[in-house]
Amino acid sequence: MKQVRQKIRYYLFLFLSIYFYSDGYCQDVAVKTNLLGWATVSPNFGAELRISGNSTLDIYGSVNPFSFEDNKKWKHWLAMLEYRYWFCEAFHGHFIGAHTVGGEYNIGNTKLPFGVYPNTRYARYEGWGVGGGITYGYQWILSRYWSFEATLGVGYVYSHFEKYPCDTCGSLLESGKKHYLGVTKAALNLIYVF
Repeated sequence: MKQVRQKIRYYLFLFLSIYFYSDGYCQDVAVKTNLLGWATVSPNFGAELRISGNSTLDIYGSVNPFSFEDNKKWKHWLAMLEYRYWFCEAFHGHFIGAHTVGGEYNIGNTKLPFGVYPNTRYARYEGWGVGGGITYGYQWILSRYWSFEATLGVGYVYSHFEKYPCDTCGSLLESGKKHYLGVTKAALNLIYVF
């Protein structure tokens, strides 16, 4: 847990360093939100800045502190840092990227996508994970300031978890590690470009 927080601080420091010391492109900044995240009641926010003619740095965070009826929960926080290379120009068209991700979770009485933990309907999982991968995306310009982006990333996530027999009670059933290879990022972002 301490290592995850240290990595997040490191990437935040790296992001801010590049932002304040890059060579004249910092006037191109975008803020964004992932509509898929809001569909899962996970407030989220991202910022992206141009670091060269065809390169940007994207930082993103999401949190879900809520429990729902029948004690359904998908509580989490996560942070993601991504370098992007744009084929035409930054903030327009096709791009590829490399991303890192880290966070914590507490999931129970709900079904997760992509088969990450298949038994979350009948057990509760609590833990943390770190990983990374590659991304492909496309951004459409809607107006002078507004854009829309679709992004999909695949990669690897290492996770440490504790498993409990039900969503509200019980003693520890299992503690272990999970290696996940698959979708690590999916976004439909609404973007405001400065």
